[in-house]
Amino acid sequence: MTAGYGGNVDPPRDTRYGVDAGRLWAGGVATAVVAALAAFAGLLIARGIFHAVVLAPKGDGIWGNATTAEYALGAAAAAIVATALMHLLCLAVPAPGTFFQWIMVLITLIAVVLPLTLSVSLSTKIATALINLALGLVITLVIYPMAMSARTVHQRKRRRSAGPDGQTIPLDQRQTTYYDR
Repeated sequence: MTAGYGGNVDPPRDTRYGVDAGRLWAGGVATAVVAALAAFAGLLIARGIFHAVVLAPKGDGIWGNATTAEYALGAAAAAIVATALMHLLCLAVPAPGTFFQWIMVLITLIAVVLPLTLSVSLSTKIATALINLALGLVITLVIYPMAMSARTVHQRKRRRSAGPDGQTIPLDQRQTTYYDR
Protein backbone atom coordinates (compact mmCIF):
# COMPACT_ATOMS: atom_id res chain seq x y z
CA MET A 1 0.00 0.00 0.00
CA THR A 2 1.10 3.53 -0.67
CA ALA A 3 0.52 6.61 1.41
CA GLY A 4 -2.78 8.21 0.56
CA TYR A 5 -4.18 11.69 1.00
CA GLY A 6 -2.45 12.63 4.22
CA GLY A 7 -3.19 9.21 5.65
CA ASN A 8 -1.52 5.84 5.76
CA VAL A 9 -3.51 4.02 3.11
CA ASP A 10 -5.09 4.73 -0.24
CA PRO A 11 -8.83 5.39 -0.33
CA PRO A 12 -11.22 2.67 -1.43
CA ARG A 13 -11.40 2.25 -5.18
CA ASP A 14 -14.76 3.99 -5.57
CA THR A 15 -13.74 7.22 -3.78
CA ARG A 16 -11.55 10.20 -4.47
CA TYR A 17 -10.44 13.09 -2.29
CA GLY A 18 -11.03 16.77 -2.84
CA VAL A 19 -10.83 19.92 -0.79
CA ASP A 20 -13.49 22.27 0.55
CA ALA A 21 -12.01 25.49 -0.83
CA GLY A 22 -14.17 27.80 1.27
CA ARG A 23 -13.17 26.11 4.48
CA LEU A 24 -9.50 25.96 3.44
CA TRP A 25 -9.35 29.67 2.59
CA ALA A 26 -11.24 30.71 5.72
CA GLY A 27 -8.60 28.82 7.68
CA GLY A 28 -5.89 30.48 5.58
CA VAL A 29 -7.19 33.95 6.43
CA ALA A 30 -7.35 33.00 10.12
CA THR A 31 -3.77 31.71 9.84
CA ALA A 32 -2.72 35.04 8.31
CA VAL A 33 -4.12 36.85 11.35
CA VAL A 34 -2.29 34.47 13.69
CA ALA A 35 0.98 34.93 11.74
CA ALA A 36 0.68 38.72 11.84
CA LEU A 37 0.08 38.64 15.59
CA ALA A 38 3.01 36.24 16.07
CA ALA A 39 5.28 38.60 14.11
CA PHE A 40 4.15 41.54 16.22
CA ALA A 41 4.70 39.57 19.44
CA GLY A 42 8.14 38.45 18.26
CA LEU A 43 9.17 42.00 17.51
CA LEU A 44 7.93 43.18 20.90
CA ILE A 45 9.93 40.47 22.65
CA ALA A 46 13.07 41.10 20.60
CA ARG A 47 12.98 44.86 21.12
CA GLY A 48 11.46 45.14 24.58
CA ILE A 49 13.17 42.30 26.41
CA PHE A 50 16.38 41.71 24.47
CA HIS A 51 16.87 45.23 23.03
CA ALA A 52 17.64 43.77 19.60
CA VAL A 53 17.37 46.13 16.64
CA VAL A 54 15.20 44.10 14.25
CA LEU A 55 13.36 46.89 12.45
CA ALA A 56 15.04 50.25 12.62
CA PRO A 57 16.03 53.18 10.42
CA LYS A 58 18.03 52.17 7.35
CA GLY A 59 21.42 50.81 8.30
CA ASP A 60 20.45 49.90 11.87
CA GLY A 61 18.29 46.85 11.26
CA ILE A 62 18.10 43.92 8.87
CA TRP A 63 15.01 45.11 7.01
CA GLY A 64 16.16 48.67 6.30
CA ASN A 65 13.36 51.13 7.01
CA ALA A 66 10.56 48.56 7.23
CA THR A 67 7.96 49.05 9.94
CA THR A 68 6.41 46.63 12.39
CA ALA A 69 3.17 46.75 10.42
CA GLU A 70 4.98 45.86 7.18
CA TYR A 71 6.71 42.92 8.86
CA ALA A 72 3.37 41.69 10.29
CA LEU A 73 1.69 42.13 6.89
CA GLY A 74 4.59 40.19 5.31
CA ALA A 75 3.93 37.34 7.76
CA ALA A 76 0.23 37.43 6.89
CA ALA A 77 1.07 37.38 3.18
CA ALA A 78 3.35 34.38 3.75
CA ALA A 79 0.41 32.54 5.38
CA ILE A 80 -1.82 33.34 2.40
CA VAL A 81 0.86 32.10 -0.03
CA ALA A 82 1.25 28.94 2.06
CA THR A 83 -2.52 28.40 1.89
CA ALA A 84 -2.42 28.76 -1.90
CA LEU A 85 0.45 26.27 -2.02
CA MET A 86 -1.49 23.80 0.11
CA HIS A 87 -4.59 24.21 -2.05
CA LEU A 88 -2.55 23.54 -5.19
CA LEU A 89 -0.91 20.50 -3.61
CA CYS A 90 -4.29 19.14 -2.46
CA LEU A 91 -5.56 19.31 -6.02
CA ALA A 92 -2.47 18.06 -7.81
CA VAL A 93 -0.32 15.59 -5.88
CA PRO A 94 -0.67 12.44 -3.82
CA ALA A 95 0.05 12.96 -0.09
CA PRO A 96 -0.09 16.78 -0.25
CA GLY A 97 0.64 17.11 3.46
CA THR A 98 4.05 15.49 3.07
CA PHE A 99 5.05 17.81 0.24
CA PHE A 100 3.70 20.84 2.08
CA GLN A 101 5.65 20.03 5.23
CA TRP A 102 8.90 19.56 3.30
CA ILE A 103 8.46 22.76 1.31
CA MET A 104 7.66 24.74 4.46
CA VAL A 105 10.61 23.27 6.39
CA LEU A 106 12.98 24.28 3.61
CA ILE A 107 11.49 27.78 3.25
CA THR A 108 11.68 28.23 7.02
CA LEU A 109 15.31 27.07 6.98
CA ILE A 110 16.13 29.70 4.34
CA ALA A 111 14.29 32.38 6.37
CA VAL A 112 16.30 31.41 9.47
CA VAL A 113 19.71 31.22 7.79
CA LEU A 114 19.38 34.35 5.63
CA PRO A 115 19.58 36.89 8.49
CA LEU A 116 22.59 35.05 9.90
CA THR A 117 24.53 35.84 6.72
CA LEU A 118 24.10 39.62 6.92
CA SER A 119 26.56 42.07 8.40
CA VAL A 120 24.59 43.42 11.37
CA SER A 121 24.97 42.90 15.10
CA LEU A 122 24.80 39.33 16.42
CA SER A 123 21.74 40.09 18.57
CA THR A 124 19.89 41.40 15.51
CA LYS A 125 20.81 38.32 13.48
CA ILE A 126 19.67 35.92 16.19
CA ALA A 127 16.46 37.81 17.00
CA THR A 128 15.44 37.96 13.34
CA ALA A 129 16.30 34.30 12.78
CA LEU A 130 14.25 33.26 15.83
CA ILE A 131 11.27 35.37 14.77
CA ASN A 132 11.43 33.85 11.27
CA LEU A 133 11.64 30.36 12.78
CA ALA A 134 8.60 31.02 14.95
CA LEU A 135 6.65 32.36 11.97
CA GLY A 136 7.56 29.36 9.82
CA LEU A 137 6.50 26.97 12.56
CA VAL A 138 3.24 28.82 13.25
CA ILE A 139 2.24 28.87 9.58
CA THR A 140 3.20 25.24 8.98
CA LEU A 141 1.68 23.87 12.17
CA VAL A 142 -1.61 25.69 11.64
CA ILE A 143 -2.13 25.26 7.89
CA TYR A 144 -1.26 21.56 7.65
CA PRO A 145 -3.90 20.16 10.07
CA MET A 146 -6.42 22.80 9.04
CA ALA A 147 -6.08 21.77 5.38
CA MET A 148 -6.34 18.10 6.27
CA SER A 149 -9.64 18.85 8.03
CA ALA A 150 -10.86 20.68 4.91
CA ARG A 151 -10.49 17.61 2.73
CA THR A 152 -13.59 16.03 1.27
CA VAL A 153 -14.37 12.51 0.14
CA HIS A 154 -16.33 11.93 -3.03
CA GLN A 155 -17.89 8.59 -3.83
CA ARG A 156 -18.96 7.33 -7.18
CA LYS A 157 -22.63 7.27 -7.98
CA ARG A 158 -23.75 3.71 -8.20
CA ARG A 159 -26.12 2.97 -11.01
CA ARG A 160 -27.86 -0.28 -11.62
CA SER A 161 -26.87 -1.04 -15.12
CA ALA A 162 -28.23 -3.83 -17.18
CA GLY A 163 -26.98 -4.92 -20.54
CA PRO A 164 -29.19 -5.52 -23.58
CA ASP A 165 -29.87 -9.05 -22.38
CA GLY A 166 -30.99 -7.91 -18.93
CA GLN A 167 -27.80 -9.09 -17.23
CA THR A 168 -26.23 -6.77 -14.63
CA ILE A 169 -23.00 -5.16 -15.87
CA PRO A 170 -20.05 -5.70 -13.49
CA LEU A 171 -19.10 -2.58 -11.50
CA ASP A 172 -15.67 -2.22 -13.10
CA GLN A 173 -17.23 -2.15 -16.58
CA ARG A 174 -19.87 0.49 -15.80
CA GLN A 175 -19.49 4.11 -16.63
CA THR A 176 -19.41 6.00 -13.37
CA THR A 177 -19.29 9.65 -12.48
CA TYR A 178 -18.34 11.46 -9.32
CA TYR A 179 -20.68 13.80 -7.56
CA ASP A 180 -19.94 16.67 -5.28
CA ARG A 181 -21.92 17.45 -2.19
